[in-house]
Amino acid sequence: MSERFERVTIVGVGLIGGSLGLALRERKLVGRVVGVGHRRVSMDRALEMGAVDETTLDLIEGVRDADLVVLSTAIGRITQLGERMVPHLKGGCIVSDVGSTKSEIVRKFEEVFPEDVHFVGAHPIAGSEKRGIPFARSDLFVGAVCVLTPTSKTHAGAARRLADLWSDVGARVATLSPDEHDTILARTSHLPHLAAVTLIHMLQGSDTSFVGTGLHDTTRVASSDVDIWCDIFLTNREAVLKAMEEFDTRMSELRRAVEAGDRERLAVILAAAKSRRDGLWHDDPAKQ
Repeated sequence: MSERFERVTIVGVGLIGGSLGLALRERKLVGRVVGVGHRRVSMDRALEMGAVDETTLDLIEGVRDADLVVLSTAIGRITQLGERMVPHLKGGCIVSDVGSTKSEIVRKFEEVFPEDVHFVGAHPIAGSEKRGIPFARSDLFVGAVCVLTPTSKTHAGAARRLADLWSDVGARVATLSPDEHDTILARTSHLPHLAAVTLIHMLQGSDTSFVGTGLHDTTRVASSDVDIWCDIFLTNREAVLKAMEEFDTRMSELRRAVEAGDRERLAVILAAAKSRRDGLWHDDPAKQ
């Protein structure tokens, strides 16, 4: 079990932040969880659900005495909130986030945080197209990967404590550089989202009367929050564009096989994809 944080502040108690609060409190991993938000109704719901011990709408009040601050808001707000917090964080405080892109956030925070405040970038790869505290649950991170993105400037002890905390709530902790993280997630998360959006936009007229489970499952993520995904695509622009180029190359290969009526080549491509996907989730039928 990790070294105990006595006071943890979660800024943004939605699906991810609320689930983290529930997991920490249910497992008695911390002394007290403080929730910070901008809507009283959400904060009241977080209290009712047991995700936090106390709440405030005042960011500065919420972070002032924290041992750990986790920024769990839209990416576009994370750096803004971090900059506002800086003068009010106590020495030794650890700050982290749950953002889906890392390079821009890590670079900014390493510039603005003083030496006695330790930032460790993190991204729990968990959640769904739903958002908000009503969808939070204490087991959200069990079996999920949480990527930490330390750099040469990251305090080793802070990174170790954060890794322990995520392990204690059930996550499998991995370490990548911020750039490695963004390159990989562009392929595994950001591009699939763009593909889902494109498939939805291709539907015409009466097409929607003939939609089956295949399209439904493939495009589920297109129902995700628009603002969140605009932030993701724009803060990871270069890696996303690179992934889109790679996708175009793969699609062109398929197009050539179909145009040529080349059944053999088409079968090779489809079989390779089937084999690779089956290997990814063969031991977890729930993920099929």
